[in-house]
Amino acid sequence: MDIHFIQRSKKYRKSFIYEFIKRTIDIVVSLLALIFLFPLMVVIMILIKIDSKGPVLFSQNRVGKNGKIFRMYKFRSMVTNAEDLLKELKNKNEMTGPMFKIKHDPRVTKVGRFIRKTSLDELPQLINVLKGDMSLVGPRPNLPREVREFDKWMLDKLVVRPGLTCFWQVMGRNSIGFVQWMNLDIEYVEKRNLKLDMILILKTVKVFFGDNTAS
Repeated sequence: MDIHFIQRSKKYRKSFIYEFIKRTIDIVVSLLALIFLFPLMVVIMILIKIDSKGPVLFSQNRVGKNGKIFRMYKFRSMVTNAEDLLKELKNKNEMTGPMFKIKHDPRVTKVGRFIRKTSLDELPQLINVLKGDMSLVGPRPNLPREVREFDKWMLDKLVVRPGLTCFWQVMGRNSIGFVQWMNLDIEYVEKRNLKLDMILILKTVKVFFGDNTAS
């Protein structure tokens, strides 16, 4: 970890009380959500299994707080050879920067389209929140290969735990360019507090129940 990152970490440091309450909320809410949503998650797993061959869960290395690598979980929404097919689709990328995203990705399965649109594919990340790899609210975690292409100022997003939701999710993620996305993440790191966290959670719930702002 370089001196720049250590200095920036000190700049963004919050009180112990905030960090303690935030982590307590993460544990309680993620645990209750996993219990309450378990029947729905079972249904999703069955649908994935019927729709296409392969495991129901997808895990991938992501970069977390202070650059720590962790395994992030999702419901599988793509065909099992999606990474191999990515090489053939690189020239169709609609996202700026090191990210890859196309609106009609041919690698996405039928069930995958639905769980992506409703963000149901993200539910297994509640396990990551419970484990402490992630938080309910925080910048979305990037792939290691993406972080390697970050400008130095973008690394500031790594001073906090990544989250299930942040500004990017509730402000129209499909229409936001990479640099703007990074700016929004840094804005959250600078402004984060319990009130803001609750506002972002409520806005995310609104999106989840039918608002297409962040679809």
